[in-house]
Amino acid sequence: MINHVPALSLWLDRLELRSVLNDDERQAVLSLPGQFEVIKPNHDFVRLDDNVNHVYSIASGLTGSFGQLKNGERQMTALHLPGNMANLHSIVLPSSISAIRSINETLVYRITHKFIHTIAADSLALSKAFWRDCTIDAAVLSQWSVMNARLPALGKVAHILCEMCCRFSNGICQDGSSFEWQLTQVHLADITGLTAVHVNRMLRAIREDGAAEIVGRRMHVLNWTKLVTMAKFDPRYLALEKLAELL
Repeated sequence: MINHVPALSLWLDRLELRSVLNDDERQAVLSLPGQFEVIKPNHDFVRLDDNVNHVYSIASGLTGSFGQLKNGERQMTALHLPGNMANLHSIVLPSSISAIRSINETLVYRITHKFIHTIAADSLALSKAFWRDCTIDAAVLSQWSVMNARLPALGKVAHILCEMCCRFSNGICQDGSSFEWQLTQVHLADITGLTAVHVNRMLRAIREDGAAEIVGRRMHVLNWTKLVTMAKFDPRYLALEKLAELL
């Protein structure tokens, strides 16, 4: 049997980036009962219009949310990293408004809604923490909308590189930073609305300008200032600073 505590610890770490919790509240999160499930790559484990009664904590791997037109065309609208609760909003909106798809083999911890409801009802601090978590997801979606509407192709691709670096490192990005890279050019095309060929050209331009490069399965920041300038990137929408200092 897989120990569920490390998976929930990742989510707890994310919550505590933006919320102050006491020992009882931390333990309530770490004690949430659920079931592990291994999702094979490129599989919709939440389908559009599904009526779901549980949430998915990403323990390992990478997943994405997708919007879909009636003709089947899709646009990726979110990325869910380890430590993210992919559909926390379903607690109050059970009918799925987007599909959630595994990008590679993904381990998820599935928690029934009623258990989240119970600990939220028992703690105002946890209720606010969950609310903030959903608000950050909405902020990322909003930023992606602006990115795709207003940035040129080079800026779009650079923006995703900047965001992923910040999210994997909790905002500590600098020259020499590197992290595991799990997205293909097709995934980047799904995010940015470009073709995979166009994405390839933009990645080459970013590398040739000495800003960043993807080697094998790792992304390396060569010049963070250059990358940020290309992307017109401002990380404030990610709210990675300790909000406890601001409240």
